[in-house]
Amino acid sequence: MHRPYGPAAALTAVAALLVTALSAAPAGADDSGPGDTGAGHKVVGYFTNWGVYGRNYHVKNIETSGSANKLTHINYAFGNVTGGKCAIGDAYADYDKAYDAAGSVDGKADTWDAGALRGNFNQLRKLKQLHPGLKILWSFGGWTWSGGFADAAKDPAAFADSCYGLVNDPRWAGVFDGIDIDWEYPNACGLTCDAGGSDAFRNLMAALRARFGGSSLVTAAITADGSPGGKLEAADYAGAARYVDWYNPMTYDYFGAWDAKGPTAPHSPLTSYDGIPKPGFHSDAAIQKLKSLGVPANKLLLGIGFYGRGWTGVNRSAPGGTATGPAAGTYEQGIEDYKVLKAKCPANGTVAGTAYASCGSDWWSYDTPSTIAGKMAYKDQQGLGGTFFWELSGDTADGELVRSIT
Repeated sequence: MHRPYGPAAALTAVAALLVTALSAAPAGADDSGPGDTGAGHKVVGYFTNWGVYGRNYHVKNIETSGSANKLTHINYAFGNVTGGKCAIGDAYADYDKAYDAAGSVDGKADTWDAGALRGNFNQLRKLKQLHPGLKILWSFGGWTWSGGFADAAKDPAAFADSCYGLVNDPRWAGVFDGIDIDWEYPNACGLTCDAGGSDAFRNLMAALRARFGGSSLVTAAITADGSPGGKLEAADYAGAARYVDWYNPMTYDYFGAWDAKGPTAPHSPLTSYDGIPKPGFHSDAAIQKLKSLGVPANKLLLGIGFYGRGWTGVNRSAPGGTATGPAAGTYEQGIEDYKVLKAKCPANGTVAGTAYASCGSDWWSYDTPSTIAGKMAYKDQQGLGGTFFWELSGDTADGELVRSIT
């Protein structure tokens, strides 16, 4: 339940939170905990709890693919946000699903002993034992569950307290090194619309930093809408930057077959290009806007999608064609994993620092090892803190895309 704040009490509480958070906020622009990789070389990969079902992608795959050797951090997606609090997303996948010896990271089967931890959380704990420098954050929200942040923002302290208790629950002690917030989008519209004001996101992140302290990681996935008057201007991302170790601007999903008739356009362009459907819808626009707002470059990670977006009924191989609808996908129309597209529709062109593929009447855009290399050069040139990607199961069995990140 939310505390019954009146307007004056609410302002007093927020002010107290800000003072506490300022004292707990990291002194520098980068986290510097033991084993953390310095600015420029973070490699953060999302692991989804629902991937253990139809996708048949498990924590052990992170190890067998070689990806664990490249990753500095894993974002575990998603925890729910409901009733103004952090909550479990999928109890079965998270901590109850039993793995046999063959499916377990360390070759040892889960047990049904009283109090024994199972599921993804136990497998992540085992993965950390094999890779002591690896850090894991629990990510809350996401597209489907971001509607819960409106209530959370009404009492940031209570929200932060609930999150701290859940992330550090004794049942999975030692699994998580911090929290990631994926609010899509504060003071703007995503699956739902939020009208909480431009300060809500900053106040929420301040409360989280105050509760988690300076030794835990606090990060956030944020919009990458660099258009004039776009979502990056709707919330105080610059003010909130003091409280986060880094931001993950979601520099993908700029264009897709939700515009069923096109024009076809790459979903993760690094730069603008002649004919781009909407100005400011590219990675560089987001990075430059965030830097201009005052967000330190080394608190920004460059986002990469391990999947493509595509149309069918397309009338030309170059970008800018018309279409009749979304191309067929394994799990959802208009979207497909890189590991499938690599063979199904190989890239045969590049635009704005990313790749596209025309095969029959289908048209797809996605990143490849070659275009990722170009994005890594951009990341280094801009002095960014590293790279993050959505998400691990889209890669090949031998971690081809992860291995391309430097």
